Amino acid sequence: MRPVIFDCDGVLVDSETLSWTAWRRAAAPHGVEISDAQIQELTGLTERDTHAALNEERLPSFEDFWQAVSSEMYRLFDAHLQSFEDAVDVLDHLEGRTRLAVASSSPRQRLDIALETTGLAGRFEVVVAGDEVANAKPAPDLYLAAAAGMDVPPERCLAVEDSPIGIAAARAAGMRVVAVDRAFFPIESLSAADVIVPRLTLAAFQ
Repeated sequence: MRPVIFDCDGVLVDSETLSWTAWRRAAAPHGVEISDAQIQELTGLTERDTHAALNEERLPSFEDFWQAVSSEMYRLFDAHLQSFEDAVDVLDHLEGRTRLAVASSSPRQRLDIALETTGLAGRFEVVVAGDEVANAKPAPDLYLAAAAGMDVPPERCLAVEDSPIGIAAARAAGMRVVAVDRAFFPIESLSAADVIVPRLTLAAFQ
C-alpha cells in the first residue's frame, strides 16, 4: 500500500469554518470584509499569504494581525474543533499497514494545536507545517518534504486533499491524489485529483 500524506484542515479536522470565522472577526474592526468568494480562493494558502492577498493597506502588519486572528481561532478550536469521523476511521485501518504523514499549510503552532485538540497528535510518522518550507502550496515543497521525511520517493505516495490549491501542490510533487469533497468547494474545482470521494473509506487507498 502506498504511503499516505494527509492535508490537515478540511481533511482530518473540521476547521475551515472556524478559522475563517476568526479571520473575519479580526478583519472587521479594520473595515475589511472577507467574502465567500475570497474564502474559496484563499483556502489552502499559508496564513502569511492569506494576509498578503487581503487589503494590506487597511490591515495591520502580519505579525500584529496574526496575533488577533490566532487568539480568536484557538479559542474557537478549543471550544468546537472536531476531527472528521471518516478520517479517524481510515487512520484506524491504515495504521500498521502503511506509513502516514501530514503536509499542512498551517504554521506549526496552529497545526500542533489542531492535531492535539482532536486527539490525532502522534498518529503520523512525519508532520510538516507551512512555515517549515520555502514555498507554500500550490508549490510542491510541503509534499516533497513529507515524502523526504519518510525517505520515500514522492511518486510512490498518495496525497489526500480537499482544496484545489492542495491538489495542485500534490500533483506538482508527482503524487497520486485523492480529493475528499467536504462541500466546501465546488466539486468541479477538485477535478485535477485522480479520485474524488464524498467521504474517506479504505477503498480510496487501494
